[in-house]
Amino acid sequence: MLPHKVVVCGAYQRQRKELVHDAFHSVVLPGAVLELLSDSHAALMRSLSAAWVQGGGRALCVELTSMAPPPPAVPHAAVDCAAAQRELLLGCGIGQLLVHGVSRPQRPHEIESLFVFATPGGRSTVQHAVHLELLLPFVHSIWRRVQGLEGELRRPGAPATPPGGGPALSARERQILAGLCRGLSNPQLGEQLGLSPLTVKNHVQKILRKLGAANRAHAVASALSLDLLACDADAALP
Repeated sequence: MLPHKVVVCGAYQRQRKELVHDAFHSVVLPGAVLELLSDSHAALMRSLSAAWVQGGGRALCVELTSMAPPPPAVPHAAVDCAAAQRELLLGCGIGQLLVHGVSRPQRPHEIESLFVFATPGGRSTVQHAVHLELLLPFVHSIWRRVQGLEGELRRPGAPATPPGGGPALSARERQILAGLCRGLSNPQLGEQLGLSPLTVKNHVQKILRKLGAANRAHAVASALSLDLLACDADAALP
């Protein structure tokens, strides 16, 4: 009903008083593109939010090559930045974005969630926009539930470590951690473990949270210091 290879899920976090975006993908994308899609402060992402609000809060197909220019009050530097970001997406084949979200009743500018769907080299149709309108309540509620569960895991006092010390990693997470130590990419790990790159990325994000790591290299260093890679045969890659 809603074919896509890339999805950006944004949720308003009251602690930070802003939308926070997470990007998920089942195709290989440059790091700069993933960083852009995950940056709620990026000029392009802000433009998408504004375009959705101006469109009356309806599912919106955004053509990157014909996006409306920012208002005159926007500094030239921000305009140039947004143009460069559009070119970055166009360079990897993403020319169209399907955008929809949820805002507070009677307050369209107060966005609770925002979702962006894309497929490199692909196009969305009017029918896809209709499908997104129908699916949005479920997408919104599921993403908010995910955010709530992750917040519960991060709250002080939540059981995050086993009695023996160190993060409580599942057998699958230990397998993926071993692959990270070997420098394997998400697609390579997915091929070896029979998982999609998106599923691998979800596991990697959980590992980073459990280890308190900022990136994959930091996670490997933390795992080595905690002897998490000196594990049993269950954690070995096939």
